[in-house]
Amino acid sequence: MLPSQNVRKLAPEMDPLRLGMGWTEDDLEKPQIMIESTFGDSHPGSAHLLELVNDAADGVRQSGGRAARFFVTDICDGQAQGHDGINYSLASRDMIANMVEIHHNATPFDAGVFLASCDKGLPGLLMGIGRTDLPAIVVTGGVMEAGPDLLTLEQIGKYSAMCQRGEITSEQFTWYKHHACPSCGACSFMGTAGTMQVLCEALGLSLPGSALLPATRADLREVAVKAGQQAMQLAHSGMKAHDIVTRKSFENAIIVHAAISGSTNALLHIPAIAHEFGIELDADTFEAFHKDAHFLLDVRPAGRWPSEFVYYAGGVPAIMEELRPLLHLDAMTVTGKTLGENLDDLKTSGYYEKCAAYLARTGLMKEDIIRPYSRPIGSEGTTAILRGNLAPYGAVVKHSAVPKEMHQAVLRARPFDCEEDAIAAVLSHEIQPGDAVFIRYEGPKGSGMPEMFYTTEAIASDELLNCSIALITDGRFSGATKGPAIGHVSPEAAEGGPIALVEENDLIKIDIPNRLLAIVGAEGEHKTPEEMNIILAERKKNWQPRAPRYEKGVLKIYSEHAVSPMKGGYME
Repeated sequence: MLPSQNVRKLAPEMDPLRLGMGWTEDDLEKPQIMIESTFGDSHPGSAHLLELVNDAADGVRQSGGRAARFFVTDICDGQAQGHDGINYSLASRDMIANMVEIHHNATPFDAGVFLASCDKGLPGLLMGIGRTDLPAIVVTGGVMEAGPDLLTLEQIGKYSAMCQRGEITSEQFTWYKHHACPSCGACSFMGTAGTMQVLCEALGLSLPGSALLPATRADLREVAVKAGQQAMQLAHSGMKAHDIVTRKSFENAIIVHAAISGSTNALLHIPAIAHEFGIELDADTFEAFHKDAHFLLDVRPAGRWPSEFVYYAGGVPAIMEELRPLLHLDAMTVTGKTLGENLDDLKTSGYYEKCAAYLARTGLMKEDIIRPYSRPIGSEGTTAILRGNLAPYGAVVKHSAVPKEMHQAVLRARPFDCEEDAIAAVLSHEIQPGDAVFIRYEGPKGSGMPEMFYTTEAIASDELLNCSIALITDGRFSGATKGPAIGHVSPEAAEGGPIALVEENDLIKIDIPNRLLAIVGAEGEHKTPEEMNIILAERKKNWQPRAPRYEKGVLKIYSEHAVSPMKGGYME
């Protein structure tokens, strides 16, 4: 018996309550499919989802089922920037997962279709899917098209810093702001939203070829209908999420993440999602798959093209074809077929021909966007885990975006206890070449682990600083970040980690090839490792924990229960 039919026997109020909201008596007997989305007038990545929700419901109806729409609106990191709103961003992921759990377990359904486009919506839904183990399929909400001259939103941070320094006029800056987001969909670069769309497909929970579809194209609506139909197949087969998503699935996702130079935020989200599936992934797992990985995607923020072009070049399947010898082709997917079978089917389905027709309009070749594995953009991976006496549990750096001059360096520490003070120092030219700018007390327990986006953009757009300083933080970065940025430093300052003990003019050694991040001197003088251990131990004796930043509400709950960033920053 389907779960929805069993619960009708247990709760006699179920039928009259559903009849009261417009269901028919026939509807009560049908398989019941939950459609959960982040729809809301919150940002372009979610404002268009109701249309896709209704399309998915049509797919359910066409296959003989009854859909029920649920909503858990997400927030936009872009709109939360520049004020304390960004502190709520990571916590919102866990709250979305909580609502998926509540919605499903309070009223059990037979399967679910889950729709989101962006940074916290997609990982939040995926965590909820793992927690409930519902038969589930994910529809990613696509990406917006680029603006004039291929303008995309991640460039706005650069133009903002340029305007503040007087390098462009306020009128020029206003023009950029008014043309960077021409439609709904996720931002058109390989930030966290684009990365998570790709990883949903790589995990096997989305229909093949559905990630990064332009949100304005009819193709995406067709995907939503098919997802509703496939949800009915899952309900009848009883294939649950845990039957699809295994350790092999996560390894496939990490391999793809390395090839696309995906957002460093994936190192928060993938372990948190895996945890809900009962699979523990640590930083060493990422390091193992990223080290010496081939970087194939010439897409912003590190590359030249907007992310809508990835679909034109063949999408995630085309990327996977380049990686085919590395992938677990026997991993199960939401289609009921293995990854290898899906890739083979696409070759005869007309999928690549449709993509090629779109690509022809750009004047580009597929290889301009997705490089062949034999001719990668880079072959030393894109993301690394650094360790040392500054980050005993690890820190994350996207070294493909770090200038080569900063891959091995010894810098002077300039510690700040919040981002506002750090960015003021950068913009006022208080920061000089050779400095290591620290922003601390911004981890999960400190302030919710916000992005340090504006500071990284101010540094990246400053020709004097972008190749001569580093930014080091226990916070995190936007998926649009480029430049010399090291984040997720663990243990974080709020827990008394070594980052809390850094003082002005300490010497900081960065050695990306050897995966080292260490304090190697004090008061401008080099010290032996033994001497530094004594100095840090003495400082730790005098360190006092700070009073909690939040005394009530969601961020109090999150900061009290969040685990280390290197574990995923989820709540225990």
